Amino acid sequence: MCTYGYRHGEVFVLDDGGEVDLDLGNYERYLNITLTRENNITTGKIYKHVIERERKGDYLGRTVQVVPHITDAIQDWIERVARIPVDDTKEEPDVCIIELGGTVGDIESMPFVEALTALRRRAGKDNFMQIHVSYVPLIHGEQKTKPTQHTIRSVRSAGLIPDLIACRCERDLEPSVIQKIAHFCLVDVEQVIVVRDMPSIYQVPVLLEEQGLVPLLREKLKFNNATIPPALLTRGQRTWTQWKGLTVGNHQFYEKVEIALVGKYTELHDSYLSVIKSLEHSAMRCKRQLHIIWVDSEHLERETRESDPAKFHKAWHSVCTADGILVPGGFGIRGTEGMIAAAKWARENKTPYLGICLGMQIAVIEFARNVCGITQATSEEFKQSVSEENHLIVFMPEIDKTTMGGTMRLGIRPTLFQPDTDWSKIKALYGHQNSISERHRHRYEVNPKMVEKLHDQGLNFIGKDDTGVRMEIIELKNHPWFVGVQFHPEYLSRVLDPSKPYLGFVAASAGCLGEITNGINAANALENGVDGIKLDDAGHF
Repeated sequence: MCTYGYRHGEVFVLDDGGEVDLDLGNYERYLNITLTRENNITTGKIYKHVIERERKGDYLGRTVQVVPHITDAIQDWIERVARIPVDDTKEEPDVCIIELGGTVGDIESMPFVEALTALRRRAGKDNFMQIHVSYVPLIHGEQKTKPTQHTIRSVRSAGLIPDLIACRCERDLEPSVIQKIAHFCLVDVEQVIVVRDMPSIYQVPVLLEEQGLVPLLREKLKFNNATIPPALLTRGQRTWTQWKGLTVGNHQFYEKVEIALVGKYTELHDSYLSVIKSLEHSAMRCKRQLHIIWVDSEHLERETRESDPAKFHKAWHSVCTADGILVPGGFGIRGTEGMIAAAKWARENKTPYLGICLGMQIAVIEFARNVCGITQATSEEFKQSVSEENHLIVFMPEIDKTTMGGTMRLGIRPTLFQPDTDWSKIKALYGHQNSISERHRHRYEVNPKMVEKLHDQGLNFIGKDDTGVRMEIIELKNHPWFVGVQFHPEYLSRVLDPSKPYLGFVAASAGCLGEITNGINAANALENGVDGIKLDDAGHF
């Protein structure tokens, strides 16, 4: 989330701790599935796999080449992973979506192009369908088809034959343009799908349905005569109805909710892609228009006030006028004093606050400084040359301090709600469960030696790990919403099932926490046959 986050966007974490490209997060969110690191195939993984096989003697001393050994390994990997269940049915999938990323002609993707060309033949014509995505630019008001013609010609020369062409464009393609693409790319008009810009990305599936994508998939993959179990069919129909009801509405009439995202990578919004998606999911559930105010945390610091007063005052105006303040994850000391100042404002002025990973640690440091009187409180990550009692955040003892790659506390872990926490707003959103499971990615934790002192002053550690030593959730009792979580709940947020910490935060910011919580309690009560617990609009029991 530091160097990589600034250059390529966030690192997405899966249940098994796999650190993967953010596209895997999009698949999980849209399809409501759970993937593993095996679903992320990279050149490095394939080459490592082939080299290890060669070292074991699997190739009997033959010369190992890109074709067929690398390309066969790619096909074998795809066929093996495609059979692994990815949802709660625990059944082998009928269809596997393979995303071949990059641009046609890139040298990095050529082994994969060759492998998929061979896989088309191996799978059989009725078991393989290629959808080619191409951009149709608008130049001086004219939609240009030449880039699409060129890329289709190139991919055909490599052996991949597109069955559908998905045309990305700013507006609907003119009929003559669709005809031209179909003519020069050797497909039927029905095989040209227009994926124009939509008011919301969540409306794209509805756009695809309107253009007959589902019948085209059924026909190509010979699913027309397939028998779908009634329970699964009913579930799918209900999900689709919910999706359309949530995403295709009169959003322009919704009230606005403004969230100040106080971070250190705000120049590249993809650094916080899952955070953004979680806020969007929650805003849709709350029937609010989401407006994210991007605040560079460095602009809130004293140094900026002295060097650039305009940036300083603009940043503080954004924080002070926002409906809610969010401090997401991150690494390093840069900008952390600005985050601490934002957390202090939220605590003292009763502004809803959500701290994620580093954001939770920031809230602990702020509380220690300004409530507990530990004026030098800091994190071991920020400053090591202070006394131990000032290290409110410490390096986890089991983590490797020298090897950085893939050595954090990663993947899904349990969090146990502590006794006497039924007053908790976030626990209510989780349906008053005794334990929850969320995904983690961190090296530092709250110093266990300081927990009692913090708790005595009013900082409630309502969630701990299964050892009872690692602090997972903090919450202030007499506050509209002041919550920090050590895990990254954004990794498990879904369009139809928003992350609970984010949902509570947005609902509190929008003034409808009681309504949202009561709705969840009512649904849980109906499912379990018990009475629900009611809250008022402010979220109080």
